[in-house]
Amino acid sequence: MSGDWRAQEERGSPLALRIILWVALRLGRPAGRLLLYPITAYFLLLAPRARRHSRQYLRRVLGHPPRVRDVARHLHSFAAVILDRVFLLAGREQALDIRVHGAEIFHQALDSGDGAILLGAHLGSFEALRALAVGHHDFPVRVLMDADHNQVITRLLDSLNPEVAHSVIPLGRTDTLIRAREAVERGEMVGMLGDRVVENDRTVECEFLGDRAVFPMGPMLLATVLKVPVILCFGLYRGGNRYDIVFEHFADAIEAPRAQRDAVLQDWTCHYARRLEAHVRDAPWNWFNFYDFWHDD
Repeated sequence: MSGDWRAQEERGSPLALRIILWVALRLGRPAGRLLLYPITAYFLLLAPRARRHSRQYLRRVLGHPPRVRDVARHLHSFAAVILDRVFLLAGREQALDIRVHGAEIFHQALDSGDGAILLGAHLGSFEALRALAVGHHDFPVRVLMDADHNQVITRLLDSLNPEVAHSVIPLGRTDTLIRAREAVERGEMVGMLGDRVVENDRTVECEFLGDRAVFPMGPMLLATVLKVPVILCFGLYRGGNRYDIVFEHFADAIEAPRAQRDAVLQDWTCHYARRLEAHVRDAPWNWFNFYDFWHDD
């Protein structure tokens, strides 16, 4: 189960990725966006697994069998978000129209000095939050992520902004929890994505887009350990150069007594799945889990 998305082969040679970066940074965003059409066509024609899983998702969220143009739009949105990561990491966010909703929720947690968990998903661009820092280019955030997945593109993008790259806390290491705890003790935010199962993660099946899907309980378990507020955050791509960064209060704290721990973690995880579904339905072209999420295969 946890290996479904990790088993996906990374597509794109380092040379091709470097060419895309060169065009985007040297010739500008309009020229870079012209590359989105051949990139979309490449995945539409030569990535049958991504195409199939896009159709599986779109059938659920759209409520009808997706057409080819629906799948193409989905893949195009994914490519557009990846391209905009280049401009965000390179400090060229002025090319983007970014609107923030619920900023007071974020700033209240930041000003408290007690730290918080920023819980997102593979929905839109988490990079929009991480790189822009909601108007505070020095706001303290550390991101828990799998540093071993998609290493080629990750290394290239990290080279654009080493400071952002150094904010990563790798998942699955012996010191992961220690570093996360130290971050919140310094009043920093710990960001993570809650919609993919990682190795050895405890899971629960939740209702999601009209069917049962497996979600990790790891984020909720981390919240019980760190004892800090949890804030949902999504950087939703609206087409063109428009993004909505949305903050939503999720929990002041998650308490899970040992005797009821599993039940409490399951309830909170499925609550997260319900809130995620609401945002997915609001921005259906932003869901970027191109693997067998519902185990249809």
